[in-house]
Amino acid sequence: MNMIVPKASLATPNGTTRPQVRIVIVGHVDHGKSTLVGRLLHETGSLPDGKLEMLKAISTRRGMPFEWSFLLDALQTERDQGITIDTTQIRFRTQSRDVVLIDAPGHAEFLRNMITGASQADGAVLIIDALEGVRDQTRRHGYLLHLLGVKQVAVVVNKMDRVEFSEARFNEISDEISAHLTGLGVTPSAIIPISARDGDGVADLTPRIGWYKGPTVVGALDTLTPARALTELPLRLPVQAIYKFDDRRIVAGRIESGHLATGDEIVIMPAGKIAKIKSVESWPITPIAGRQTAGRSVGITLDRELFLERGDIIAHANTAPRDTRRLRARIFWLHDASLKAGASVLVRLGTMETRATIVAIEKAVDPGELASVETAAIARNHVGEIDISLAKPIAADPYIDNPRTGRLVIEVNGRIAGGGLVLSVDAGQRAIPVDIVPVESALRPDERSARYRHSGAVIWFTGLPGSGKSTLALALERRLFSRGGSPILLDGDTLRAGLNGDLGFSDQDRAENIRRLAEVATHLARNGHIAIVAAVSPSAADRAAARNIADSAFREIHISTPADVCEARDPKGHYAKARAGNLKSFTGISNTYENPAAAELVIDTSTRTVAAAADEIERMLANSGVLFDELTDLAANI
Repeated sequence: MNMIVPKASLATPNGTTRPQVRIVIVGHVDHGKSTLVGRLLHETGSLPDGKLEMLKAISTRRGMPFEWSFLLDALQTERDQGITIDTTQIRFRTQSRDVVLIDAPGHAEFLRNMITGASQADGAVLIIDALEGVRDQTRRHGYLLHLLGVKQVAVVVNKMDRVEFSEARFNEISDEISAHLTGLGVTPSAIIPISARDGDGVADLTPRIGWYKGPTVVGALDTLTPARALTELPLRLPVQAIYKFDDRRIVAGRIESGHLATGDEIVIMPAGKIAKIKSVESWPITPIAGRQTAGRSVGITLDRELFLERGDIIAHANTAPRDTRRLRARIFWLHDASLKAGASVLVRLGTMETRATIVAIEKAVDPGELASVETAAIARNHVGEIDISLAKPIAADPYIDNPRTGRLVIEVNGRIAGGGLVLSVDAGQRAIPVDIVPVESALRPDERSARYRHSGAVIWFTGLPGSGKSTLALALERRLFSRGGSPILLDGDTLRAGLNGDLGFSDQDRAENIRRLAEVATHLARNGHIAIVAAVSPSAADRAAARNIADSAFREIHISTPADVCEARDPKGHYAKARAGNLKSFTGISNTYENPAAAELVIDTSTRTVAAAADEIERMLANSGVLFDELTDLAANI
């Protein structure tokens, strides 16, 4: 990343602290972003001494006319290709603001870099070529600004000299971009006609745009409001590393928001462990006094020995982030392959990373289309809202509460595939952190496997009410026990009468019911048992979340008995006409049940006996490594 630092300049007005705003400038390639930024540096007196003259001399030696964009295109490859390929931060001062202007690339291939730039911004300048008008890429940039939570946007219509400073052409573009941004919930703070090359409208209103009565670009920047200071937000210190010095364990990281000091009571999330800061360290490793604030990299020691790891977040105990395994996010997708529900990805939030499963996709649209049509997948360069199930608990904030811990990046095969904002954190988590230290079993998994002749597993029977799930689950339980195994039945209705008795039948309660079932079953599997779950679990997303929790231990068996057969049975799958009171419930579930797309086994109980179905299940468990046969036992002992 390139940095241009201005020369020492204007005095602080009235001796007060000047507000700072971070502005990203975006637009289609060749619409003139770099030219505008070069002009802004010149008009505000922010160029280092001799810089302009040096670049003009270089242009003369190369036999090419001077361009204001040369001030930014510092890399030789950028000059050769004529496009900006990195994000460049430029600092300058207006009459009332310190401005950090982030020049982000506009070319479609460099949207990843643009996301990096825009994610740091309080506001934006969106630039449009007066001759070319609003392009698909312009609309995508509008969506990106909306996606990344940028609400303050000034629109600049550049190259007005190419349309002879036509007021009618300006009004046409102004109406089109205003409608697009307003539809995204973003009201432009100003729409300004300019010629960045000649300087019209940048810092002064010239006669050629005499019909325009609004602010200049510099004036519009002066009206943008800085974001809430990071020091005013709750403490967030993501753990980067833990170092051992002498007898001290130093927890290192950068304070992303808030402040801390020696003696503060803190909580380490997501584990909820409580401690006090014993000392705050600097490099070389020496204690430092006083309050340390956002933006400072520090090391701290604690008053007790606790296990921490990279990705944990340190906060004050009374303002901790939530711990969760479920997030809702709005993302911009960059990968060639579309993102679909059920996809396995890597999610990064700050220093934390975890495997995750895409549980559901909503509002997937192409931001380049004026009339957006929602789709079931998010294609490349498209936007959508997703529900994410995480493989392990994390600590996070909604973006609206804390932008530093409310942005995420998604990776696929080691490459950034998308990024966006955390819209909400699963509210089903505990509100007050508690100090919990999990205790491992005294028995190793291999000890249990040697005794039971099977590995731990979650066998998940899913299907319509009356399909035969419970009947087969009971048969499997008996068979496994007879061969010396340790099966444990977790029937959905049975748990509804106890552990999950507080839950209703809303979509949210159904999802929580399945989550609890999966957590209990996974705990049993990790301790060497075979947890046999029999639950309708009609939602494919909920079952995907259960698979994500159980990971490699999960085996899904779809009992695909036809609906008319199921309806003729009682709720537990026995052949008897269903009671009238159950018909309405059955119809509702049968209409909303989502068939598994990739179950390990599919069984129709209307076409085979219980014994034949149980045989098939045993074969699947043996072939997938859950059950050990005689040869397996012999090989293990050689």
